[in-house]
Amino acid sequence: MLDSKLLRTQLQDVADRLATRGYQLDVARIEALEAQRKTVQTRTEQLQAERNARSKSIGQAKQRGEDIAPLLADVDRMASELDAGKQELEGIQAELDQLMLTLPNLPHESVPVGKDEDENVEVRRWGTPKSFDFPVQDHVALGEQHGWLDFETAAKLSGARFALMRGPIARLHRALAQFMIDLHTREHGYEEAYTPYLVQAPALQGTGQLPKFEEDLFKITREGEADFYLIPTAEVSLTNIVAGEILDAKQLPLKFVAHTPCFRSEAGASGRDTRGMIRQHQFDKVEMVQIVEPGQSFEALESLTANAEKVLQLLELPYRVLALCTGDMGFGATKTYDLEVWVPSQDKYREISSCSNCGDFQARRMQARYRNPETGKPELVHTLNGSGLAVGRTLVAVLENYQQADGSVRVPEVLKPYMAGIEVIG
Repeated sequence: MLDSKLLRTQLQDVADRLATRGYQLDVARIEALEAQRKTVQTRTEQLQAERNARSKSIGQAKQRGEDIAPLLADVDRMASELDAGKQELEGIQAELDQLMLTLPNLPHESVPVGKDEDENVEVRRWGTPKSFDFPVQDHVALGEQHGWLDFETAAKLSGARFALMRGPIARLHRALAQFMIDLHTREHGYEEAYTPYLVQAPALQGTGQLPKFEEDLFKITREGEADFYLIPTAEVSLTNIVAGEILDAKQLPLKFVAHTPCFRSEAGASGRDTRGMIRQHQFDKVEMVQIVEPGQSFEALESLTANAEKVLQLLELPYRVLALCTGDMGFGATKTYDLEVWVPSQDKYREISSCSNCGDFQARRMQARYRNPETGKPELVHTLNGSGLAVGRTLVAVLENYQQADGSVRVPEVLKPYMAGIEVIG
């Protein structure tokens, strides 16, 4: 959530910066609501002062033996007007608050301005895509040849956009997740967490999925109890660990990592990546979250991105890093790097991780703060998140980049300790 003071003092600047994201702020509506709020607030404050003065005069009239009935009637009238004014003020503020929840974060000044993904800026590449001297197969063909990657049975169980993994491929999928968790906890300083897969609405509002993106979530309605939502990413549960807290500065930075399934309805992805494991309703991800002091968040973004890159480097998978332009960033991000891994069957790089600095955007929604040691006052923390990595998409990249002419797949060197001696699949 943006700072409401910005809308009161720098409204046009906010509108201009949001416009670079393709978001058109209704400036006239906000100005009208603010003007209405000020008018009602001023009237209410004046009425309160007048009522206080009138109440005081009642005591004085009593002492003089005067008839106080008219004064009492006047105070009652003002009390009714005051209640009405307070209700009107609450209604205006509720509309402003609801509008604030729908506004995306402001892009940082270092973010390239652009309309869509075509205007993202490549920052660097690592590795060289392999040249194959045989026809390249995609991950679906490689996985289905022995029945180890089965989309037909998954569809029988659950419908489209699900996968059933068996045998060595199921083991390889598990090995990837375990390798990522071990790397981030042993070498990158993250604390491993096991979080609930079901959360309530306030957690999703805190990280920005609600109210704007409810159609992308799987919701479980419970009669007489709060609704549950399946997590779209462990970012939700990990970041909300600090919701409503005032942390000691000595606790920062906090670095969490979790391996969880993720659930997304993909409501806006009709017809995209219908073949295989690129875009599914259920997939596994190793998620990294950092909670830091405000002055450290952009340095932390570089570190978090490097942590995700290290996974790809150790797996020896070619990738590139993109700085997302203003028009392609996620709702809550002020700056984002995407990692894209090379997918041979598609002859292009595909997203495998997004690493984002959200600044104080999520923290304001969650009221997550730390006590500034210099001032002694609570201030909002900054939050960051990134995939380290999406496990299913990493499996796709391993199957395709490590394939051999006979359709078998070599196991990457770094995964062999997790594969109980299996060096080749197929």
